[in-house]
Amino acid sequence: MEHPENDDLYRGLKVNKGVADVPTVNPYLKKKQRREFTPSEFVEGILKGNITILSQAVTLVESSKYEHQQVAQEIIEKCLPHAGKSVRIGITGVPGAGKSTSIDVFGMHLIKEGRKLAVLAIDPSSERSKGSILGDKTRMEALSREKDAFIRPSPSAGSLGGVARKTRETIVLCEAAGFDTVFVETVGVGQSETAVHSMVDFFLLIQLAGTGDELQGIKRGIMEMADGIIINKADGDNIDKAKLAATQFKNALHLFPPAESGWFPKVLTYSGYYNIGIKEIWDMVGEYMEFTKKNGYFNYKRNEQAKYWMYESINDTLRETFYHNPAVEGMLGQTEQQVLNNEISSFVAAKRMMDLFLENLSKK
Repeated sequence: MEHPENDDLYRGLKVNKGVADVPTVNPYLKKKQRREFTPSEFVEGILKGNITILSQAVTLVESSKYEHQQVAQEIIEKCLPHAGKSVRIGITGVPGAGKSTSIDVFGMHLIKEGRKLAVLAIDPSSERSKGSILGDKTRMEALSREKDAFIRPSPSAGSLGGVARKTRETIVLCEAAGFDTVFVETVGVGQSETAVHSMVDFFLLIQLAGTGDELQGIKRGIMEMADGIIINKADGDNIDKAKLAATQFKNALHLFPPAESGWFPKVLTYSGYYNIGIKEIWDMVGEYMEFTKKNGYFNYKRNEQAKYWMYESINDTLRETFYHNPAVEGMLGQTEQQVLNNEISSFVAAKRMMDLFLENLSKK
């Protein structure tokens, strides 16, 4: 009996047969397959400024799949001759300094000047779940509606200091798509600044007044990297505090050795919320670009960055080749277990794996 409640023992209680659950998805719905583009079609779309194709290409660049990386590298190689013509600006600051809001205001200022802007916002990934909110775009309300702006939040995916490993390649694709200004926003103050500094022309540090770190300047290393320091929220009752903080930063900068570029960083105050002092900031950036191009430092820095990323790419390729080697893949789990069982040390295990890898390479 389906329902024991219908037994004579339970007279007066009647349980009817239920209705079978209907599927939540329409069984007649056919899933639309996304068209697969060839590398040449990707490049053609990027050069035409097709944002959809650019976004798909960036997804390939960020993918950890080996086959995606092969396609991505071919796309980047073909886009490279069309890149390099933008102004690359790194933007950093303590969490809560107003980086995303400021980028929204800065971006709108540049859009009104007729420029095309790409914003690469690095979103911190959770160390536990490896997930990211990717919410920077929601704080750039005005900019996200502009057709001449491309905002790409990317998960840091646990990479050093929170900088997405593929941001450099994404810059190349954005430049090939016709974006003449590229912002790279970091997750905050930390080791990520070194990586961002190695891929931008101008490094902008956003600060707040009254946070207690004016004299030490957060970290000396970041102060030394900054080409410009701007004090946000210089409005209302905070104007005097902002001016005092600016004076303290200027004094602190005099204690540092001269920058390699010959440029002495400026310290300005502004209000991102009230749109005050924005023009002065971009006049400073323009002045820096003119100064470094005139003394040759601009090209020198770009060349040094290209060399740096060549070695980084070599390191990445070696790592990928090592872990995708069949012999290594076959022995890695077993060797790892030996380390966990205290049968061999981590260093001996690493040497064995490297010897196996090199031996396997020599046979090819």
